Amino acid sequence: MNATIKLEKNHFPVMLNELIDIISPLYGGTFIDCTLGQGGYTSRILNQKNNEVIALDRDKAAIKIANKLKLKFGNRFKFKNFKFSDIDQISIEQNKIKGIIYDLGFSLNQINDQEKKISFNSKGSLDMRLGINDFSANEVIHQLSEKELSLIFKVLGEENMHKIIAKKIVKEREKKALHTEDLVKIIDTIKRKKKQKIHNSTKVFQSLRMFVNNEISELINGLINGFKILPIGGVMVVVTFHSLEDKITKYFFKNYSEEKNLSRYLPESSVEQKILKLIEKKPILPSKHEISINPPSRSAKLRYAFKIKNNLDFEKFKNKFKYLLDIENISRVL
Repeated sequence: MNATIKLEKNHFPVMLNELIDIISPLYGGTFIDCTLGQGGYTSRILNQKNNEVIALDRDKAAIKIANKLKLKFGNRFKFKNFKFSDIDQISIEQNKIKGIIYDLGFSLNQINDQEKKISFNSKGSLDMRLGINDFSANEVIHQLSEKELSLIFKVLGEENMHKIIAKKIVKEREKKALHTEDLVKIIDTIKRKKKQKIHNSTKVFQSLRMFVNNEISELINGLINGFKILPIGGVMVVVTFHSLEDKITKYFFKNYSEEKNLSRYLPESSVEQKILKLIEKKPILPSKHEISINPPSRSAKLRYAFKIKNNLDFEKFKNKFKYLLDIENISRVL
């Protein structure tokens, strides 16, 4: 069965069968697909005629995919063009929601889109906006200080050469406006003697894309607001593709699925109750077969948890990753 109904050539929804096994759409329900993308997960869920899907995507390009799905599945499919951090703004009877899916990857169309320019293979002015943005990568590169750029590259991109790259960018931008190919050249010059398993520019471009699109706060607020609207018994599924995403997701699921004493000096009545149930503590990884036919899936990790109790206090979760949110807040000067 072709889950993407030919929506995009060579598009492979990552760990599709594993996800379907977890959410059990065979028994019917309403599912929220937080990142419609090319519609792979949504299409497979809607192939069961007693299911409904509400899909979200900040990318306007997803509207074309949504229109195709609407023609095929009618009123069982609804689409909203907004960020999944605003998931709690969906108008729906809460008890109907069976599962929420967050696929944090990118489609080939997005990567190859010459207007978005999220790839180091792009040409022209830097952009990287995925939709509903306040600024572009061009403003980041040309307006932020050397120290700010270095911090973004170091923390969001885990780039070891962050200081040297930031210094070189600031020096070169005084001579001329830097385009995508200029940034790639700067990074290549600095890392020319390094043996890399990945492209020299991967980490810097990743950090810029994450910063421009506020991907850290999107995920943190998306998990919190998704949990709030999910009824007890519903499932949350998250597919991540890099270490920071997985670190945030892992902490959210693990921390809220364990009972903990708030303090050894407090009575047992002060135990922090678990609100999620984990079936598997370790992430699900793509099979060797899937990686062989879809190499980008090799970095994917799937985690899921069931809601067993309500909770409105997520300050501990936010505080855990405050250092990441503080980096995003650098953008206030743009």
